[in-house]
Amino acid sequence: MIIKTYELNKINNKIKFFLLYGNNNGFKDEIIKNFFENKFKKKIYRYDENEILHNKENFYNIIFTKSLFEDEKLIIISRVSDKIKDIINEVIEKEIDDTTIILNSNNLDKKSKLRSLFEKNKRTICIPFYEDNSQTLSSIASSFFKEKKIPISQETINLLIERCRGDRLNLKNELNKIESFIKDKNKIDIEDILKLTNLAENYNVSELIDNCLAKNSKKIITILNENNFLTEDCILIMRTLLAKTKRLQKLKKESEISKNIDNTISSFRPIIFWKDKNIVKQQIRKWPLHKIENLIYEINEIELLIKKNSHNSINIVSDFIINQSN
Repeated sequence: MIIKTYELNKINNKIKFFLLYGNNNGFKDEIIKNFFENKFKKKIYRYDENEILHNKENFYNIIFTKSLFEDEKLIIISRVSDKIKDIINEVIEKEIDDTTIILNSNNLDKKSKLRSLFEKNKRTICIPFYEDNSQTLSSIASSFFKEKKIPISQETINLLIERCRGDRLNLKNELNKIESFIKDKNKIDIEDILKLTNLAENYNVSELIDNCLAKNSKKIITILNENNFLTEDCILIMRTLLAKTKRLQKLKKESEISKNIDNTISSFRPIIFWKDKNIVKQQIRKWPLHKIENLIYEINEIELLIKKNSHNSINIVSDFIINQSN
């Protein structure tokens, strides 16, 4: 059956199958996190559709194998299409009661067999996620700056929305970057937005750091050459590196305990999206734990150094990033 997002709280707890489709990935991520993930905590399994198509027996085992000591499970399947319809339909017919399954898809047209299955079945929920308008995105940005108590003009917010191409997920990512940046600021203006959002036009800061930690030295050189990083970008780059290095530290510890990198990545919170899984796997494999701990110390030292030598901060940061990627 088809519902709106605001109707989720009225849904019977016995319903275990949800199809979320549409291009508004940012809004879908919010709903998945706030309405589903927060209820399940550690019992969350994440898959890409192809993983299930290539190994459906493992998928069935997770669903149908019961344990006296296991709580209810949440399974999130990304990038779904009609290819998975028969597998999901088989599970629906089994009437499971201890597993909730979320299917996350981009656009599914009216002819989609998977969409039709979820729209017509009373034991399944289908929720379309349409693109946000500028007013909605402006409200999200305004609430963010109000919460942080950072003055910002409507003109600057409008520019931010424009730079995010009207996409909620892009906006959330840019606000995360801005949050790191504003630790040393008491106001955000148009020049700040232009500098910060310019980093996403080719390779963004996140990609720079991901490739650094994956030791992709050739890619790092390409990113640095293709981006005109400014002195003001250096603190943001180092704080992004620090945040991702601390995440890597946690991942490394958990992978050493579980002895399974794939399971560690799939169960990690906050979520690691499917498109980032391979590069995160590279990072875990290439960094011993003691070197990660040393890197965290070095990052803090470099940030102090660039604050004292702002005239040479680009060279300091670039050299440091290149050295870590070798």
